[in-house]
Amino acid sequence: MTAQLTGPAARAWQADPYADALRAGRGPLYLRRHDGWLLPLEVERWCAGPDTADDTVLARCTGPVLDVGCGPGRLVAALAGLGHVALGVDVTPEAVARTVRAGGSALCRSVFDPLPGEGGWGTVLLMDGNIGIGGDPGRLLRRAGELTVPRGSLLVEVATADVDERVEVHVEDGCGGRGASFWWARLGARALCAAARNAGWTPYDTWQVAGRRFVHLTR
Repeated sequence: MTAQLTGPAARAWQADPYADALRAGRGPLYLRRHDGWLLPLEVERWCAGPDTADDTVLARCTGPVLDVGCGPGRLVAALAGLGHVALGVDVTPEAVARTVRAGGSALCRSVFDPLPGEGGWGTVLLMDGNIGIGGDPGRLLRRAGELTVPRGSLLVEVATADVDERVEVHVEDGCGGRGASFWWARLGARALCAAARNAGWTPYDTWQVAGRRFVHLTR
């Protein structure tokens, strides 16, 4: 599998089950691995306001913030309300539309495409498992380094389990709707920190709130 988000992966995330779930603001929605394993996607949480775990991420944001894979934009809108310059990027038009309706700013674009303010973002976010984008965490971490200022921060939500996998998956709704296959990655904190060091990042802090786990990386 190749990590070309601007190609097959982008088209997969624009598949109807995902867009339809965002449009409705609810699931069920899953990532299904080729062996049948299912990962439930928390659409209702994504489409709600920030929760207590999100608040701990928002409190660590400094400077202008880029939210990669912003989804329906709960964090972008909250950051704007807190006075940050904040931009979301997502390959799904419905996600971008919901972000804008929520009061945030967003572009329908891949993180690997040219982006505004490259090298000038104080904080980059990879929430809700978005370290998996493209199935190549090393490439994504290096790209995040190109986007941030010197001494900038990368805040990553990782799996709570000690996992390190790159898998082919597709989105499905549990009712027969299925998107195209694409590559995804899942990393726990240990694997993320190892990949981050190889990409020029330094682990600064880890924390866990409400069953979710996060890692703060710095340049």
